[in-house]
Amino acid sequence: MIKKCIVIYNPNSGKSIVKNNLPEISKIITKHGYEVEKILSTKYKRHAIEIVKNLPQVDLVMSFGGDGTFNEVMTGNFKRKDKLLLTHIPVGTTNDIGAMLGYGKNILENVKLSLEGVVKKFDIGIINNRPFIYVAGFGKYTSISYETPRELKKKIGHLAYIKEGIKAFFDKEKLYDISYEINGEKYRGLFTFVLISNANHIAGVPNVYKDIKLDDNQLEVAFCNIKKVKDIIKSLYFLTKYDASKVPGLYFYRTDKIKIKINNPDKKSWCIDGEKLPNITKTYNIELENNVPVLIPKKNIDKLFIK
Repeated sequence: MIKKCIVIYNPNSGKSIVKNNLPEISKIITKHGYEVEKILSTKYKRHAIEIVKNLPQVDLVMSFGGDGTFNEVMTGNFKRKDKLLLTHIPVGTTNDIGAMLGYGKNILENVKLSLEGVVKKFDIGIINNRPFIYVAGFGKYTSISYETPRELKKKIGHLAYIKEGIKAFFDKEKLYDISYEINGEKYRGLFTFVLISNANHIAGVPNVYKDIKLDDNQLEVAFCNIKKVKDIIKSLYFLTKYDASKVPGLYFYRTDKIKIKINNPDKKSWCIDGEKLPNITKTYNIELENNVPVLIPKKNIDKLFIK
């Protein structure tokens, strides 16, 4: 029996590269034993969530876009009773997930890498019932990815994030009064940002953490209280030598569950996989969902998985 595949793509990612290559993409999928049942384009923010939530049962959903598109597809899948097998082809501005998994720059080669890959089971973070695939962050710098104007990203690509990051670097620091409960202990302090991740490639920076495993039932958690420019520069230097768990000014943990309360909240939202978390509240419960199957290239599986 021929397997069925549905393609979902974000037309705002990759300067129409997906749309222009759809005939070739379809041929490659067909050569690998699938019938392309539908090709669907997203029309607005969070549209992919609704698309995947309402899809019929098929053998594979292949999405094209940035990390945020993959987040939406994963979120839609979490809303289903009958989960679908997903694979994602990176065509965004930064593509942290794609870089981590071993994809390159050529979209057609990436489709082949995926279809000739293997199904691996991921640990997926859940923040207030919303999944994130590789990172959730709050505070300074973390909102850059969703606040950077789309037109600027289209014009200069990843340099748009660097430009906005330099501006944020010189902004007045704000310290957030944060309480958190982790690994059976309670803490409270003043922090500039919080980063919760399951990745070794974050914000375009490779090897933020060493020896990350995507199926170890652990999230990496860092609270930062660095506020002086000279200390930020020092910490950036440390990141070139060591992973984030050894950088001064970062409080580092590994866990499968954490509860966070922002005691002095403002209008800033959490960022999840490069996109804005829709609902702002004071309390955030972050847990882990493991054994989530995703079809990925074979290239980096020995580095990224235990099993």
